[in-house]
Amino acid sequence: MSGITVGRIVAEKRDFLELFPLLERIGYEKVLINDQIHRPGLALAGYTERFANNRTQVFGQTEISYMFSLSDSKLDECLSQFFKFEMPLIVVTKGMIPPAKFLEYARTNNTAVLQSNLSTLELFNRLSAFLHNIFAPQTTIHGSLVDVYGVGLLYTGVSGIGKSECALDLAERGHRLVADDVVKITKKAPELIVGQPDEKLGHHMEVRGIGIIDIEKLFGIRAIRMQKRIEVEVRLEHWEEGKEYDRLGIDEHKTTILGVDIPYVVIPVSPGKNITVISEVISMNHMLKVYGENTARRFIQKLSDNIARRKTTLEYLEADME
Repeated sequence: MSGITVGRIVAEKRDFLELFPLLERIGYEKVLINDQIHRPGLALAGYTERFANNRTQVFGQTEISYMFSLSDSKLDECLSQFFKFEMPLIVVTKGMIPPAKFLEYARTNNTAVLQSNLSTLELFNRLSAFLHNIFAPQTTIHGSLVDVYGVGLLYTGVSGIGKSECALDLAERGHRLVADDVVKITKKAPELIVGQPDEKLGHHMEVRGIGIIDIEKLFGIRAIRMQKRIEVEVRLEHWEEGKEYDRLGIDEHKTTILGVDIPYVVIPVSPGKNITVISEVISMNHMLKVYGENTARRFIQKLSDNIARRKTTLEYLEADME
């Protein structure tokens, strides 16, 4: 099962979460298997029937004050019951230090206890954001991702169709490359997917006949983005004589990536066709739809109104005997 070790959290987010280990290197090998965070107040009080022990446990001032209010015998009984459960990680907020007996039980049960100077709410916010990104569904797609007028266009198609060349042309025209060849896609929210470049490739691009180029070095920092929401898939395919292509755009076609529906358009590629300009039109047309303006449907409605008006006029003239 995928996850992240406690040791990696300490190594990568020590400053961000303002962490200090109260038990040095104890439980660092344990793996968090979800992004959920839990406050164990009821479990400490003795109600453990629905204790979510497989989550990261956060101890705030309420939990710490409760433990210090107990007599030695009651605290021992409380901790004995509490540490019967396997827990991946315990974090104590506001720079507080739990009772020494608590740390003894944690050491015996090989459970990491980290102290954070952050408030409980701030720790929840920061740790949740970090863990959500770690456990968010991810996939990779062969294609190019470009920010065109603020719209993330994902170019897909067979190898050699011209995805990289289109992305290069767009970067030269002032748009921003996010990723080429390999696009890492993460589901950030129920209706939101975000694309990023592969760590090894970065913002490099392979152009057939030239080789590997660095977009940032060629066009400057303005020509790249580290990530972008994917809003439209642009499928490039070779022109086929006799094949029917959408010429009105009334019906919006959808594709699904990581359970998120996004619109897609199919662009037939033929010699002399300016895919770059078409891409800019796709982006602007998408924004019009976002703002409630559907040009194709409005055109059809206008055409229908004109036909109805002409029919009414003809019927009136036919009945006019003067």
